[in-house]
Amino acid sequence: MSSGFSGDFFTAGGFTGRSMAINNPQNIYNLADPASQIHPRRPDLIGKRSLAEFQTQHQLLQQQQALGLYLRNVKPRTYQNPSPISPISSDFSASLSPDVSSISSTSSVSSSPAISTRYGLPIMQPQQIRPQPINFGNGNSVIPFNHPNFSGVSYPNLLPNRGVNRETGEESEKKMMNRLHELEKQLLDDNEDDEGDAVSVVTNSEWSETIQNLIGSTQKPISPTSSSSSCSSSSAYPQSLSPKQSLIEAATAISEGKTEVASEILTRLNQVGNIRGTAEQRLTAYMVSALRSRVKPTEHPPPVAELYGEEHAISTQMFYEVSPCFKLGFMAANLAILEATSDQRPCKLHVVDFDIGRGGQYMHLIHALAARKGDNSPSLKITTFTDFAYGEEKLKLVGDELKTRANKVGIIFNFNVLSLKITDLSLERLGVEENEVLAVNFAFRLYKLPDESVTTENLRDELLRQVRRLSPAVVTVVEQEMSANTAPFMARVTEACGYYGAVFDSLDATVSRDNPDRVRIEEGLSRKAANSVACEGRDRVERCEVFGKWRARMGMAGFNPKPLSPLVSDSLRTLLNSGTCGNPGFTVKAETGGVCFGWMGRTLTVASAWR
Repeated sequence: MSSGFSGDFFTAGGFTGRSMAINNPQNIYNLADPASQIHPRRPDLIGKRSLAEFQTQHQLLQQQQALGLYLRNVKPRTYQNPSPISPISSDFSASLSPDVSSISSTSSVSSSPAISTRYGLPIMQPQQIRPQPINFGNGNSVIPFNHPNFSGVSYPNLLPNRGVNRETGEESEKKMMNRLHELEKQLLDDNEDDEGDAVSVVTNSEWSETIQNLIGSTQKPISPTSSSSSCSSSSAYPQSLSPKQSLIEAATAISEGKTEVASEILTRLNQVGNIRGTAEQRLTAYMVSALRSRVKPTEHPPPVAELYGEEHAISTQMFYEVSPCFKLGFMAANLAILEATSDQRPCKLHVVDFDIGRGGQYMHLIHALAARKGDNSPSLKITTFTDFAYGEEKLKLVGDELKTRANKVGIIFNFNVLSLKITDLSLERLGVEENEVLAVNFAFRLYKLPDESVTTENLRDELLRQVRRLSPAVVTVVEQEMSANTAPFMARVTEACGYYGAVFDSLDATVSRDNPDRVRIEEGLSRKAANSVACEGRDRVERCEVFGKWRARMGMAGFNPKPLSPLVSDSLRTLLNSGTCGNPGFTVKAETGGVCFGWMGRTLTVASAWR
């Protein structure tokens, strides 16, 4: 495994200082011989620089200053103390004898014989030798101090950052750089009290520790990357992230157009997901499928037509029956309708429902009417409308089943199926009689209608305005507490992860994993999540809103809130405790004109009444 350096750090006899790297054995004093590191002042030492030498260095200084760089002035000086590198173990040093004669006579030499000495070795002027940059094998290189292309202080990434704690890594790297600065200062025989040079004094033991740390850092393995995209994906998918966080990372890559990175993250997440595992594993599996539909819609088409199919309608109805938060939402709507007819005896109730489904909600309403005391021969009329999932024939079958149940409990029952445009709604077309109490039920229906953000027709507000003209005694609204209408892609992904994660988790409390309907129900939920995340425009059918926005929309359509009585909340709480054996994860609470049903602190549905 590459250590990030070209060979071992010292075996080649090279040492890198602040921005100086020497890889030529002829320019290295013998590190293994301590005696070679102490040299008395030589009698032939030139104490002052010659005019030619001064002019040469002055020209170099002017060139460096023209580039906005600062070249430190190096002065010859006698060393009476051991070199700070002496603590280096001889195991890592090389016995390299300098050989001045090996320098080629063809080198460019100054006309002035200005050759100074340091540590008993001749130091060549820049015109005499042109050192080459040192390549460390990991894409980084250091240009020596006296190289013509030297452009100021520049360090490669000597300390590998992969896998290092960022908070402590920066501090260690700063400390290392300060020590390297001081080493260069010692190697260059610089003045310790030069102005502007704030390098702290480092002891020999500290230098030994520094070098040992450098050696240790070179021995850490660095994971190779095959391409820049894989490197980016590695940083975008740290192993410490949870599956939900990784889903958000994948969505971020999708929003930034980095489809390759997103695909790699989703491939890894696919190994974590399991539709028969924990709630988190199930959510991961279905959200990976949803995001793949966003990345490659041609290979993984997002669900659109499937939301109008019979299978989806069946799985949705099954979900409504097993989830307390949704089942109690229907019951809250029924209780609001019963409250609107509490003063009428006998009760003649006419309910207009724009999405009756399989009629499960009205099984409960029929029994509630029959149980009302002092009400002889109550009647119930239901008017519904055909749609993509339920044609007229299927709806008539639903009506027959409801009628059979009503007859058993002594309820007069009528069922009508109409096919009308929204603009054709009227009391006459609906067949509303004078002595009937009219109630309109919007249970999980309004969110499927496009609003002004999709089309200028704005079917959502148009339907509400038409219903307002009917002057119903009560309008019930039951919706999912989820912001997925006008929210941007990233916000919808975050919302879907949080919302459906809570839904999958709540199912563990009501449906066993061995139940054969479990996967069927959750596949229906996955279609809803995928449509919310992967589709835009008219193809996005799942356009849920939070209760605050429904409250504003209902107010603009001319409706006023009709708060449910505390008795309703108490009744629903009693039903919840009896149906879930008192599971504390489920909650019922009345807030701001609605009744909220949730799981583990997350509100899933809200029921409200209007007039």
